[in-house]
Amino acid sequence: QVQLVESGGGLVQAGGSLRLSCTASGRTASNAAIGWFRQAPGKEREFAATITWSGSSTTYADSVKGRFTISRDKNLVYLQMNKLKPEDTAVYYCAAGQYSVFYSHYNYWGQGTQVTVSS
Repeated sequence: QVQLVESGGGLVQAGGSLRLSCTASGRTASNAAIGWFRQAPGKEREFAATITWSGSSTTYADSVKGRFTISRDKNLVYLQMNKLKPEDTAVYYCAAGQYSVFYSHYNYWGQGTQVTVSS
């Protein structure tokens, strides 16, 4: 079992920055890839970024590449979000599982944190 808790969401103006944190705990937490997904109202959950258990590899969605950075310090995973746009507004979830861009490959999910970007 893996437990995940996100924090760091909030309200920010367009062009601003936020850093999300995901704290993973449990027996297999340190061996799992951690991904960030987001879901806007009325839309499907979409992939944002993921990082391997070692932190050696990362993958980003095209929509966030160059603006978001995922990093990891053991069981603490960060998503640094810069140059935020109104279309980044969503609930952001971290998830633990396989290193993948597909949400079905992640077995454990946090409760989500709201990010709102005003124009």
